[in-house]
Amino acid sequence: MSAQPASLRRPSFADILTAARTIRPYLSKTAFHESVSLGRIAGCRLFIKYENHQPVNSFKIRGALNRMMATAPAERIRGFITSSMGNHGLGVCYAAKIIEAAATVCVPEKANPDKVEAMRNLGAEVVAFGSDFEDASKNAVAIAEERGATFLHPHNDPLIIAGHATAALEMFEDEPEIDTIVFPIGGGTLIAGAALVAKTLKPEVRVIGVQAERLAAFAVSVKEGRRIQIPPASTFAEGVAVREPPELPFGMVQDYVDEIVTVTEEEMRRGILLLLEKTHNLAEGAGAAGVAAVVQQRERIAGRVVGTILSGGNLPWHVLNKALNDIHSW
Repeated sequence: MSAQPASLRRPSFADILTAARTIRPYLSKTAFHESVSLGRIAGCRLFIKYENHQPVNSFKIRGALNRMMATAPAERIRGFITSSMGNHGLGVCYAAKIIEAAATVCVPEKANPDKVEAMRNLGAEVVAFGSDFEDASKNAVAIAEERGATFLHPHNDPLIIAGHATAALEMFEDEPEIDTIVFPIGGGTLIAGAALVAKTLKPEVRVIGVQAERLAAFAVSVKEGRRIQIPPASTFAEGVAVREPPELPFGMVQDYVDEIVTVTEEEMRRGILLLLEKTHNLAEGAGAAGVAAVVQQRERIAGRVVGTILSGGNLPWHVLNKALNDIHSW
């Protein structure tokens, strides 16, 4: 199968329930605990979903596994190609091992070296090309067409969104009193699925998305009412570094997400240190974005029951070191 555009059919809540049954034999339910200490800082009851405890230290394994479990034997023989800033690629590599298929991941030339090493350790071919995710994606499509392999779109795929949404499904199963969820936005698949879960189970739940201030493509696009490609920029939180919202999750964000806020690089670094100090969990920049936004928005969410997610823990040592060295300036 050559690289074809993924179906833009939106996932349904039934798709999410099916995804939960599909991945459960392979992935354990992750912890979802109240952090009293962080809740005191934010003035709310704060519950955190620890997706850094997944086998690849990120929620991305959920969607990748759900998508790849649905493939035919002939597709698995031809192999899979995807593009990634790191965590989606790790999810695809791990899922490929489960279904015994070959995986190739196209990444930007300056991709997180720890994630690249981890992908190779899982047996994948990693191809570095271009300066950003968009360049890597174009390269992945070209390679898939050349090889006749299946291209896995990281964002415009209902099965991937449904798989990611199982994290939110587990949150509401464990704590039905949640009235606000705060989720990071990179390509939008996580918050799109989480918002669908929230609005299906409890329509009154407030859904807040979080983007890096330097790359707030979703925030700009929602405000304009159409997808906007913003200029290139840098952020240490590569998990939320997307310059243009993908079509499928963008439509869902427009319909289901109540608000998008942005956080600075410094606020995300503070979030990393707060999670390390108060919960003893290591978060990458995107993984700490939710907590960073909860603290930033504490006056507006005071007294609420808030659920957020530590979406990934693949943090390079030099980034943690910078955060630690910057403490004295705060």
